[in-house]
Amino acid sequence: MTDRENLISLVRRKGYERMPFEFSMTPDLADRFEKYCKETGYVPPVRAFADIPWSGVKEPRDDAFWKKQYSHDFKGGTTFNQYGVANEPGSAACFHMTRMYHPLEEMTELSELKAYPYPEYIEGPTPEQIAAVEQAHKAGRFAMGNMQCTIWETAWYARSMEMLMMDMMSESELANFVLDKVTANSMINAVNFAKAGADGIYLGDDIGMQSSIMMSKELYGTYIKPRLKAIIDAAKAINPELVVFYHSCGYVTPFIEDLIEAGVDVLNPIQPESMNFEEIHKEYGDRISFCGTLGTQTLMPFGTPKEIRETVFHYLDMVGRKGGLLICPTHILEPEVPVENVVAYIEACKEYCEKF
Repeated sequence: MTDRENLISLVRRKGYERMPFEFSMTPDLADRFEKYCKETGYVPPVRAFADIPWSGVKEPRDDAFWKKQYSHDFKGGTTFNQYGVANEPGSAACFHMTRMYHPLEEMTELSELKAYPYPEYIEGPTPEQIAAVEQAHKAGRFAMGNMQCTIWETAWYARSMEMLMMDMMSESELANFVLDKVTANSMINAVNFAKAGADGIYLGDDIGMQSSIMMSKELYGTYIKPRLKAIIDAAKAINPELVVFYHSCGYVTPFIEDLIEAGVDVLNPIQPESMNFEEIHKEYGDRISFCGTLGTQTLMPFGTPKEIRETVFHYLDMVGRKGGLLICPTHILEPEVPVENVVAYIEACKEYCEKF
């Protein structure tokens, strides 16, 4: 099978020939990994997903435009996303972490929210998207439209989590307005990826904390689930075979049934510090697949290469040859992770599949 065929078969639980690799690293670790590869001749694996670019916006705006939305004097290096959310760098000790500023946070009237210059995405796939999909397929790779921070996170980044939570709790029209704006844009992006021929879309919002869900089931069912389902339904109406990945950090076990009902095919990342994969796989493994399971708070930074190998083998033995698990680190690998542990993960996957 090509890499694309192998990954699709894996997540459809129809068997697989080899385990794809999917992980990312912070700049510090990426530099050390690159140095290791040059010094040792180690060849890093090709990622499981070939990324497809996002749709364009009708009216691109530069950083100078967004700065005018604030009274704050930002540090150099501050970046702004398409909604005007600012990410200001910290000291060198912060590495890649930034401080976020929310442009809608102080607004109290619906008229203020309506007057804000939200991005408007272009409907229809761009030539760049179509070309990227064709290039991926020509190379036998899985074309992925990555649009995490789909509804909840994009909305609270702009509004602030505290304000959006209060809007939702008080059943304010402000909540529906902001969430609808974000949902409309995400739907355009999802449909564009599907029309461009992408094999999958990567949706996601952090709806879990370390040991609890971030909001009540009632709030989730009222404000987030229907909007997520609408986005997935719109994309799958274009391509029913589209594979929908969904990311949420933390404890999200109570939401798994909701995510299945919304149309999610693969759940990421199943943090072992927050969720028990064996129990979850036993309960839901015949209806949804998984991506992740290797803890980036514990195993990857502080485990040994032997422990990483044993964990990889244990989980892959558990799901069996039918697949249903793209095993990989549960989040970006931080500076504390030894390069040797990155290599141990890659080699464990290779070694496991050599016996097929």
